[in-house]
Amino acid sequence: MRKLATFGFSFAAGVFAVQYLLPGSYVLAAGLGALALGIAAFFLPRSRRTRALLILLGVGIGLVYSWSYAKVIQEPYLQLTELPRRNLSMEVCSWPEPSTFGAKVTVRLGPFGKAVYYGDKDLLSLSPGDVVTDDVYLTDASNIRGSETTAFTSREIWLLAYSRGEAAVEPGRGSARYLPLYLKKSFQDQIDLLFTGDSRAMMRALLTGDRGDMPKHVSSDLEESGLYHVTAVSGMHCTILLTLVAALTGKHRRRLKAAVGMSVLVLYMLMVGCTPSVVRAVVMNACLLSAPLFRRDGDPPTSLATALLLILLQNPFACASISLQLSFSAAAGIVWLTPKVWPKGEHGGVARFIAGSFAVTAGALVFTIPLSAYYFDFFVVVAPLSNLLCLEAVSGQFLFGLIAVLVSYIWLPLGQVLSFASAGIGWYVLGVAHQLSSIPYHALYFCNGYLKYWLAYAYAAFGICAVSGAPRRRHLVAAAGCVLTLILTVHLAEKQMTGGKLDLFVLDVGQGQGVLMASQGRTALVDCGSGNTFRDAGGTAADYLNTIGERKLDYLVLSHYDTDHTNGVESLLARVEVGTMLVPEMESAYGEELRELAQIHGVQVERISEERSYALGEAELTVYPPVGSGSSNEEGLTALCSCGEFDFLATGDMDSATERKLIESVSLPDVEVLLAGHHGSRHSTSTELLQAVMPEAAVISAGENSYGHPAEEALRRLVLENVEVYRTDLQGTIHISVN
Repeated sequence: MRKLATFGFSFAAGVFAVQYLLPGSYVLAAGLGALALGIAAFFLPRSRRTRALLILLGVGIGLVYSWSYAKVIQEPYLQLTELPRRNLSMEVCSWPEPSTFGAKVTVRLGPFGKAVYYGDKDLLSLSPGDVVTDDVYLTDASNIRGSETTAFTSREIWLLAYSRGEAAVEPGRGSARYLPLYLKKSFQDQIDLLFTGDSRAMMRALLTGDRGDMPKHVSSDLEESGLYHVTAVSGMHCTILLTLVAALTGKHRRRLKAAVGMSVLVLYMLMVGCTPSVVRAVVMNACLLSAPLFRRDGDPPTSLATALLLILLQNPFACASISLQLSFSAAAGIVWLTPKVWPKGEHGGVARFIAGSFAVTAGALVFTIPLSAYYFDFFVVVAPLSNLLCLEAVSGQFLFGLIAVLVSYIWLPLGQVLSFASAGIGWYVLGVAHQLSSIPYHALYFCNGYLKYWLAYAYAAFGICAVSGAPRRRHLVAAAGCVLTLILTVHLAEKQMTGGKLDLFVLDVGQGQGVLMASQGRTALVDCGSGNTFRDAGGTAADYLNTIGERKLDYLVLSHYDTDHTNGVESLLARVEVGTMLVPEMESAYGEELRELAQIHGVQVERISEERSYALGEAELTVYPPVGSGSSNEEGLTALCSCGEFDFLATGDMDSATERKLIESVSLPDVEVLLAGHHGSRHSTSTELLQAVMPEAAVISAGENSYGHPAEEALRRLVLENVEVYRTDLQGTIHISVN
């Protein structure tokens, strides 16, 4: 019996129950109850006693430990927000990064907690170990504008600290604690000397886990081809490091290999930041290395449970980390399923390599597909093929890149020569990723409402086969059924989503705007941005385009250059071919960047200074030039989409004064649907506009925000004019089909 595995997984079950199932007021009682049942398990028959004891005690300790951790560790930090503005001394514990309004850096507040410190761009000069003293405004990192979030607490970050004064910096004193971070910075500097362009970004991700500088088209290709996981430092990286250690120490010197190997792995783990995936890989490899020294066989389930136990003891909130869930789910699938489907027999060669690759991929995907569907709303169909073609190549890219960096410390020219091998392999990997992500239906997206039912059917079919012990022939029949029903699911979604003469989708992009229009194979998108950093408006638009079977966007209309209308353009261009981008005639540095980006992607750019109309299948798209002046909101474009007797009007972010100018200067028809101005701001969607265009319905595109959108005043005006209101923040994406 795997006692440590049983206890470890039971402890994790208790921790996950606190995070996802139990209300806070019941946690302690539930934990004490489980512990009491565990004590009672002593009286069970010997055959059942040990297992019941380990499970009940594991769950009980997990529950009580999570409750105690929150009370003893987290709550004292949250109490600081009761007097939110205060003067604090904070020790910098990461390298600073640019942020939307300046810069940010993770700082340590005492021995058990951290905060993200936001300030101006002067923060970029900080280094790990520096001590910053500043007047800051503190907020709870687990509750942002009333919304619960685990993105920070899963990394032991309890507070967000916003600078409100003049920061005083005391340089660090060379603490050994931060040497791995300086080593990481040194590695990145060497990578910058050896590699350029996409190869540089890829090597930074592979060797140091830093994906911050990765170009959007590279990350998009890797995500869409199912290869993005290789940039998360994990088992592959650790295995290669151990291979190098074995080559240097000799195969038969077990103790030396274990000592050096574990030291190298721990240093590497600290250097890349102790992410859940690398901690899991390091602990599992450490168990594998040490098992022979104690004359024990390595046991993957036990090592997996040990890694999970250690991470959750360090921080129970880490259970909410998407990285942790994906990493452990993939490892669990490989441990459980891969041996069952691994090719049997003595025959080898190419066929065995292909079968083995698919077996590993099947194991890695069996538990991660539902998680990807839940968190990212898609899964990659070509993932088995991309792993077959690229995983060995990525291993070679990492190995040659690591050797090149290490050699460059000794003699830079030789390192530069060796880097060509890694760069060449990287060129192959990125080329394959790009080609695979260009294949129609390479990935499927859960904006297809039928897809979740298909996924449930597929898991039910294979689950029944597995539980019933069905022969392989029935598994093949189940697989064929899944393929046929998947094709039907995709076809039904396309027909249902594009069944009208014109279909409009007011996309749920959070606090932003994006309206997709499709008619008879022609498409247009009005705006592409979100004010919520966790939303990717361009990715959402691309998902919908792919789901309705379209591979090209004919027109991209940007009403104005505010980021909540445009910051998704880069990711959109990385995934979708765009014909023409229509922009206002206004001067803007950010607008110039967008126009240059469009030209790089081969997109024709038209500046609108007069009324223009564009054919859109059975519909017509009319774009009106700016009619106001002043801020960018008043100098934006207006879009009207008409199909027969149906009209849809989008006025951007203009206020009521500019709306009056629009009414006076443009002959607008009565419209069936109005896109409420400025996300439902009280300054827009005026009574004058409503009475001029007489909409039957209005759609408000809004999300989490601090502006009070949609405003009560705007909602009241809509109600008084008998306009039916739809909201993306409450109802998600709004689909309007015109027949």
